[in-house]
Amino acid sequence: MGERRTVRRAAERTVTARWPERWPLQPLPRQRWGRGRPTVGQADPAVIEAAVKRAQARPSGNWFVAADSRLVRRDRPYGLRIAGRELVAWRDAEGEVAAGPGVCPHLGAPLSEGRIVGDRLVCRWHGLAVPAAGLPGWNWCPVPAYDDGVLVWVRLDGVDGEPPTPRPVLPARPALDGALTAVTRLDGTCEPVDVVANRLDPWHGAWFHPYSFSRLRVVRAPAQDATDGRDRFVVDVTFRAGPRLGVPVTAEFTCPEPRTVVMRIVEGEGVGSVVETHATPLAVGPDGRQRTAVIEAVVADSARSGFAVARALAPALRPLVRRAATRLWRDDLAYAERRYALRRSGEFPPGSSAAGAPRSDDGHT
Repeated sequence: MGERRTVRRAAERTVTARWPERWPLQPLPRQRWGRGRPTVGQADPAVIEAAVKRAQARPSGNWFVAADSRLVRRDRPYGLRIAGRELVAWRDAEGEVAAGPGVCPHLGAPLSEGRIVGDRLVCRWHGLAVPAAGLPGWNWCPVPAYDDGVLVWVRLDGVDGEPPTPRPVLPARPALDGALTAVTRLDGTCEPVDVVANRLDPWHGAWFHPYSFSRLRVVRAPAQDATDGRDRFVVDVTFRAGPRLGVPVTAEFTCPEPRTVVMRIVEGEGVGSVVETHATPLAVGPDGRQRTAVIEAVVADSARSGFAVARALAPALRPLVRRAATRLWRDDLAYAERRYALRRSGEFPPGSSAAGAPRSDDGHT
């Protein structure tokens, strides 16, 4: 047995040595979980929580991510709930997004079950036609909506209470006409801050997600008392593309606004590609606990000529991207939900400043 293992390892070293460095896929060595280098000494809770607090202090302009742009259509309304408010969204004849209260002002019917006739949303209970501009006589007023080409946002000025802005705080992305995009959503029992805190702990990736990440090393983290206004975590990591193959890259994590964390590839295959994680408060459930939607957008690009094939196969590839994101966020939502439960119970580890963080059951601080 020992001799076979020695021969196998020698063969693996030979393959690795001869593997072309220009290829995006690189061979990965065999490694058992638990034998990697622990990151517990690097993942300083105070550093993470300080970055989270600075993210929460950034302005949002009162904008919230509502949905995948593809879900808001011209042939049927889309119902949603944000921060306890029932909303409905649809597209007019020009394809522009309209949004407003989801409760019919007549007798309270759900407008999400209505039908779109021309530019108007018609209630199915009694035929009240609601135009995108609103019905002042019926006290139905629209809310500002914005379609960034991947996601639909809505502005709720009565929720954050900040000075409103004409558009959301958007991260830089690759040009959409040459990119592959996919959006995934999962809901969890936590607050948006718990989702942000999860993403601002890059040290957990290779330990908690060994099926997706390997060779993860945080090469830069912001200081606990950073004052430059821009938190930036930089990570060297290999994204697994199979049991023994992966794509090595350098990525950065930043927070452009309080409910968004952006991972951007800065070196390696797909430079400029981003994964945007948006946390949207939904409502307080029957158990008195806050529900939050994790809406994650992947905008991938590559300078390689073969990437045009990937774009052409986008309808077939999107489900695969969503499946991978869903697997990751099933794990990470368990982490975020655990953090939320411990904060509510006052049992958060005393070494972290989150133990004394203020809690609000409407999803805001």
